[in-house]
Amino acid sequence: MAVTKKKEVQTLLHGIKPYSVAEGEEYMNTRQREHFRKVLLAWKAELIQEVSRTMHAMQDETANHPDPNDRASQETDMSLELRNRERERKLIKKIDEAVSRIDADDYGYCENCGVEIGVQRLEARPTATLCIDCKTLDEIREKQMA
Repeated sequence: MAVTKKKEVQTLLHGIKPYSVAEGEEYMNTRQREHFRKVLLAWKAELIQEVSRTMHAMQDETANHPDPNDRASQETDMSLELRNRERERKLIKKIDEAVSRIDADDYGYCENCGVEIGVQRLEARPTATLCIDCKTLDEIREKQMA
């Protein structure tokens, strides 16, 4: 009778294995804070690298196309790239704020109610500032205002 081992599949987050909480482990201890610091800094490095790549590509691709359709297409592509870079710039700011919260020992706690956000939620969204309940209420209010 052959025993088969179930192969555990872990998705790497920015090249880092997800944190597995040990039984009875204190929430947001030093190991957890350092794990999320690594995740955030790796994510930031990826974003900065992408911004740099885009800037070089845009400098290389700037050509004055004689065909108006080609020129319009190039301008549309550049506009989309710049919009994406702007989103990434805002994300880098959120990452920096999250790292500051780690330094201040405030990381991992909801800014509205003070409850633990949770390791799994932080693995999914390392820049989260609200627990799932407050975020859900926030989204409901947002829909009602629209």
